[in-house]
Amino acid sequence: MTALATRFAGLNGWRRALVAVLAGALSVIAFAPLYIWPVLFLTFGVLVFMLDGCHAQSTLRPRLICAGLTGFWFGFGYFLAGLYWTAEAFLVEPLRHAWLLPFVMTLLPGGMALFFAAAAALAMAMWAPGPGRAFALAIALGLAEFARGHVLTGLPWNLIGYGVLATLPLMQIASLLGVYALSLLAVLLFASPATILAPPGSKLSAPRSAAALACVLILLLGAGFVWGKQRLASADRTGTDVRLRVVQANIDQADKWRPENSVEIFNDYLALMESAGLEKIDVVIWPETAVPFLLADSPDALAAIGNALPEKAALLVGSARVVDERNAEGRLTTSRIYNSVLAIDSGGRVTGGYDKMHLVPFGEYLPFQDFLESLGIMQLTGIRGGFSVGTGPRRLEIEGIPALNPLICYEIIFPDAITRSDARPEWLLNITNDAWFGTSAGPYQHFHQAQIRAVEQGLPVVRAANTGISSVIDAYGRILGEVGLGETGILDATLPRALSATLFARFERGVELSVLALALLAWSVCRVQLLR
Repeated sequence: MTALATRFAGLNGWRRALVAVLAGALSVIAFAPLYIWPVLFLTFGVLVFMLDGCHAQSTLRPRLICAGLTGFWFGFGYFLAGLYWTAEAFLVEPLRHAWLLPFVMTLLPGGMALFFAAAAALAMAMWAPGPGRAFALAIALGLAEFARGHVLTGLPWNLIGYGVLATLPLMQIASLLGVYALSLLAVLLFASPATILAPPGSKLSAPRSAAALACVLILLLGAGFVWGKQRLASADRTGTDVRLRVVQANIDQADKWRPENSVEIFNDYLALMESAGLEKIDVVIWPETAVPFLLADSPDALAAIGNALPEKAALLVGSARVVDERNAEGRLTTSRIYNSVLAIDSGGRVTGGYDKMHLVPFGEYLPFQDFLESLGIMQLTGIRGGFSVGTGPRRLEIEGIPALNPLICYEIIFPDAITRSDARPEWLLNITNDAWFGTSAGPYQHFHQAQIRAVEQGLPVVRAANTGISSVIDAYGRILGEVGLGETGILDATLPRALSATLFARFERGVELSVLALALLAWSVCRVQLLR
């Protein structure tokens, strides 16, 4: 093993880059749909060994450059394999967007890899003997994961912390710490066994303390699993008295926006909604932009929905919404279009709604919108000017329905933008259109992250997806029912009960800062040992 560690540490040039890319790409099998999370012990071990090789440089500057490049290539492989499915969206209308694929498949993973490059350089500046290397890498990558969830609106997809949340028992740990803090701890766990070894002749060897750390972390992971099983065993399974119907029409994205299909698509949703047992349903849910027209501006469609709904029932549906702004003289100055959730009652009236606040770059808007549009580049939705940004998180209160927070599409992946502390809802609604991504890994990863939000917040999640996966998830992350990917159907279920606010929900940022502070304290102890 020492010889293997020395071999990885000694890699240079294209060989170092290739191994780093492969290690990063292999890491992705830890996530949905495969969940082979022990692979992270291997891939982060390789990363530690290669950073040990950087530390062998004689001065700080070449060490930082070497570490930054190693981190970049590891990150490039990680994000290329983890986000490959985004390419499918550019093939829905290949004549318009396929030419962008080479740029998407290099610039997106390359841009995201910059966070890992910065983290590796920071870790190298903090590199210390034995377990100090694991703490340095964990602190640096933990900060990088938080940063990529916030910089330029953020993209916290496949955070490293999800790697330890593959099973329901381990998933319960998210109720205590949240996935950002778990990302730091996950790196510490997966990197620590590698720190038992060190290149011969280096000053990094401290095998006893490194082995002790690795053993303690693995035991803590086991303890977390046992605690999670006990939490699930004592979990209340009673639900509310609210009956839900989730509709999944399974409309192909390539057919959805053809004008000649709009009536048929609406009728498909209406027919599924009116399936047997509707009279017992309190809330019907259709997915994001369910119908390819402005539902709020379509009186006939609203009337048809009102006639179909039982008395006092409501429909929650995703639809584009246009707001016209006029000046003092009543002249139209601008029209804004929002990606929204609408609440429609049994009278066919729109009684409430929510506008999406986290828009998808290049999907719903373009950075430098006017400039790129002048070059003929359009976002995937093809809406000139892009969607406008709503405000949130927002608790939606509708008569007869427990208060909810709507989350549209990938808004569910932002751990710290789910609820407001002063307006806690009783459930989370996630409507999405994952049809853009076919049957790739993307929809499975998206669904798993929705499960984690339920556990973090102690709130049930009801999910309606155009082509799947639609589901009802309780506050412990248990799947109470689902319509699978690529299936057409309805899901009738009882709305699960909310739990009291979890430790993470109550002290979110405090929990994350506490974990970071403890890691820094432990690293400081290792550093002091180096100076003795």
